[in-house]
Amino acid sequence: MIRSPLTTLCYIEKDDSYLMLHRVSKKNDINKDKWIGVGGHFESGESPEECLLREVREETGYHLTSWSFRGLVTFISDRWPTEYMCLYTADGFEGEPVPCDEGELVWVRKKDLDKLYLWEGDKIFLSLLAQDHPFFSLKLTYQGDNLIEAILDGRNLMIQT
Repeated sequence: MIRSPLTTLCYIEKDDSYLMLHRVSKKNDINKDKWIGVGGHFESGESPEECLLREVREETGYHLTSWSFRGLVTFISDRWPTEYMCLYTADGFEGEPVPCDEGELVWVRKKDLDKLYLWEGDKIFLSLLAQDHPFFSLKLTYQGDNLIEAILDGRNLMIQT
């Protein structure tokens, strides 16, 4: 089965923290050992919101009651196919947490996110979320694990290497 190039990623908020997924469980995981939000690939016929709600429920046990579509992130890499990620934040949810088979779920204070092992591009969109930046399009280009280009709303961002 071919995986969809379309994905969702959600940062669930509570008490100035995000629910973060420490990816430590899956083998052959491009996100191995990194900290990310929750989400995943679209299934056939799903809208972005349907994928978001299903992935959050599967990975956390939570049912989202309030969320915002914050941006579209395009990932280009020399090691994996192009991915188009619908980025969300959510500030309302109900239900009981369940164990995640992709890693450990941990509430992390937003001010402590920079201490985590994150993709360099994730630091950019997490900063945009922290600034309450309006809806954005962000293109991130990687060589291996190294971010070599970031383009925000058609404008090149300076990347320090």
